[in-house]
Amino acid sequence: MLILHWQYNLIMEFKMKKLYTIISTILIISSIYAGDVSRKGTTGADQLLIPVGARGIATGGAFLASLTGLESIYYNPAGLDLSKSTEVMFSYMNYVADINVSYFAASASLGEVGSFALSLKSLDFGEIPVTTADFPDGTGSTYSPSYITVALTYSKIITDRISVGTNIKLISERIMNTSATGFGFDAGVQYKFNERLSIGASIKNIGANMVYSGADLQGKTTIPGTDLGTVGGTYEIVSEEFQIPSYFELSASYNYNFNEQNNVLLGSTFVANNSLEDLLNLGAEYSFMNILFLRGGYNLLVSENISNESIFGFTAGAGVEYKIGEDIKASFDYAFREVKEFPTANHVFTVKLALQ
Repeated sequence: MLILHWQYNLIMEFKMKKLYTIISTILIISSIYAGDVSRKGTTGADQLLIPVGARGIATGGAFLASLTGLESIYYNPAGLDLSKSTEVMFSYMNYVADINVSYFAASASLGEVGSFALSLKSLDFGEIPVTTADFPDGTGSTYSPSYITVALTYSKIITDRISVGTNIKLISERIMNTSATGFGFDAGVQYKFNERLSIGASIKNIGANMVYSGADLQGKTTIPGTDLGTVGGTYEIVSEEFQIPSYFELSASYNYNFNEQNNVLLGSTFVANNSLEDLLNLGAEYSFMNILFLRGGYNLLVSENISNESIFGFTAGAGVEYKIGEDIKASFDYAFREVKEFPTANHVFTVKLALQ
């Protein structure tokens, strides 16, 4: 018995060292890209900061340590392989300023190899009138910017307690004939202490700078004083490079079963932003028989200026999950997110199918 106890302690010590190594690496990498609030407004590609999935949004983004399956891709890709299923997910959000966000993702589990997923997020800005110096009220033409993020995700369960995952993202922005393209990298880890307590960590949007270029930044000069304006040459506006918004997250969640029918999941996530205020996200989820779910959350700014408030505050939502036959699960989720600086709130709808 003493030998078995010694072997168990040795194995657990080895597992904990692996976890500490992963988290330490994440902390070191994130500190390289760390910044402060004075850098606010210096990054671009802010569509990367728009969350997806009604469950994650309804719980305030607090379940970084416990989300699994396709819902976990945006928050912590380490949770993808934990579902061990093939899934398809579609989510739609009424964002702000008449902007809508669509998200589609699909995943497959390959057993011991791990799980892979492909996701696409796009923003719909509607039709915007074209204005010029000569026609400030509009030329009669319209345009619609195209903001698209495509991500390839890989996740694997390392031990019965540890899972890891990563996203590789292609970021594309186009406004008429001007565009910018970049790449981003996410990495995450989840560690399960026991059936109740879990922790998670992730780094998001580590990548090279982006820069705009295109025909709309080019033009022709004319020689003044001539009747027809003789062409004197060409010019190109040189746009400035910008960073993508990187940040680091550390999370914990606690799962409590009252009985076989009633369960409560509590979570919190600290977000260390590269060029914004840090955030503390709090969330809770009540489930009845794993069929009906009620959710709530709140986002708090961690700032020296106590008068600062997060634009996005209170969140809430609900969901249902049921079986279609023996092997297919379907779920429908809704989320509400308060927006303090705009007249309308965010409304999110998500549908997901899972093949067990």
